[in-house]
Amino acid sequence: MRNLYILFALIFLLSCGQNSHEITSANASLMEVMPEAKAVDFANSNTSTPTDSVAVSIDKKIIKSANLDIEVSNLEKAKQNIQEGLKKNKGYIQNETFSSQPDRDVVSFFIKVPNENFDALINSFSTGLGDLISKNVKSDDVTEEYTDVSIRLNNKLAFLDKYRDLLKQTNSTKDILEIQEKIRALEEEIDSAKGRLKFIDDRVKYSTIDMTIAKIKPQNSVTSKIGFGTKFVDSISQGWNNFVDFVLGLVSFWPFLLIIPVLIFLWKKWKARRKK
Repeated sequence: MRNLYILFALIFLLSCGQNSHEITSANASLMEVMPEAKAVDFANSNTSTPTDSVAVSIDKKIIKSANLDIEVSNLEKAKQNIQEGLKKNKGYIQNETFSSQPDRDVVSFFIKVPNENFDALINSFSTGLGDLISKNVKSDDVTEEYTDVSIRLNNKLAFLDKYRDLLKQTNSTKDILEIQEKIRALEEEIDSAKGRLKFIDDRVKYSTIDMTIAKIKPQNSVTSKIGFGTKFVDSISQGWNNFVDFVLGLVSFWPFLLIIPVLIFLWKKWKARRKK
């Protein structure tokens, strides 16, 4: 049993990584569990950690994204050109929305394209659809985060193997339950780390483009005159409606209009009595 506690404590100490402060704290915990044991300086020992034994070599991880706002003369033709560009660069539209505004018709796209074809697709959209109103291209380097998560994942996998080996050597029910709880917690952390790496890989593999194409609605002199006349008539109508609303608002106060003369009469009567 004593050997079991020592092995369990060693695994706990290894999980602290190379941080000397954490190792010192783990040493104190070991002394509390095993008072008869002498303090062991794990920070200066030759004990290797999973971080030491695992070499992590990761390529650059760059997440690319762009926002484009383009004015076109023909929406349908522009959409055809977009489909041709996507087909050529192996991209696809994840979401498309259309909106009609008083002065323009707008189509918005959320596009995904393989990272290696991102620049070519951006260039084709910028020069082949219409007038480029705005363009914003961004690159986020997530290599450091990816490396950190990978190292932590490899460490947790190594610790998981050690706990499983320790579980096979344990006969005490209490120890078995404690080790199983450690294994359960590690498995959850491992699943979370794998999910994060998968998410980053997907963002790196497929770049995103948030693009809007708009067609300005034509307005000639005739429609402009009609528009002004209509607005003038509407203004007159609105003024009349405001006047009617004001009168109706006064009428809605008719109970107060009845009460005010009564109050004036009572006030004069009271004043007359006071003079007498």
